Amino acid sequence: MSPVLETRALTVGYQPGLPVVKELDLEVEPGQVVALLGPNGAGKTTTMLALAGVLPPVSGSVLIGGEETTAPLHVRARQGLAFVTEERSVLMGLTAAENLRVGGCDQAEALALFPELEKRLDLRGGLLSGGEQQMLTLARALGRRPRLLLADELSMGLAPMIVTRLLGAVRDAARERGTGVLLVEQHVRKVLGIADHVYVMRRGEIAMAGTAAEMRGRIGEIEDSYLAGAQADAPRR
Repeated sequence: MSPVLETRALTVGYQPGLPVVKELDLEVEPGQVVALLGPNGAGKTTTMLALAGVLPPVSGSVLIGGEETTAPLHVRARQGLAFVTEERSVLMGLTAAENLRVGGCDQAEALALFPELEKRLDLRGGLLSGGEQQMLTLARALGRRPRLLLADELSMGLAPMIVTRLLGAVRDAARERGTGVLLVEQHVRKVLGIADHVYVMRRGEIAMAGTAAEMRGRIGEIEDSYLAGAQADAPRR
């Protein structure tokens, strides 16, 4: 079976001659949760933008379902990709139910992952809590049963209980629905509890890679890489 996502020597940048991500090789299998970790400035968000078709690569290739693609995001979405960005994409003036319909997702599928949203369906997005908004965003993405989910910082600014809930839904979608997941996450210890495989980036390159079990044994090294990255002056995202 082909990986649902694969990159080959992917190089990405915003200015000619100044790559932010360099020669990146990674892959995600169907039903697998892969965590992409690293300090601020490591190149994680830039990587996600390139994988989603928002930012064209300088060189190298992106393969989805074994097929190389240079298609933009809206085409990749039709091909089964869901992309959850750092910014919550809830339409504040629409109800939760209307948000789900706009996203083209199956409401029953969404509520199966987040049954707590059922009592909030008639509320406008702007009246939901931050945690509920992020649940709605993720429910809308997963309610379409994508073959690939890219999720960038799902937990930003949220309470630990909500973070656990969101990551649990991601894990369930992978295990029960076969969705391949690439997840950028700041809560290292939490994500190591649900991931199958882990890549750790630093300064645009893969610094460490292995199974989640292996990486749990190297948690000190991973956390040290975050501290080192925080002290480095690198204009990457």
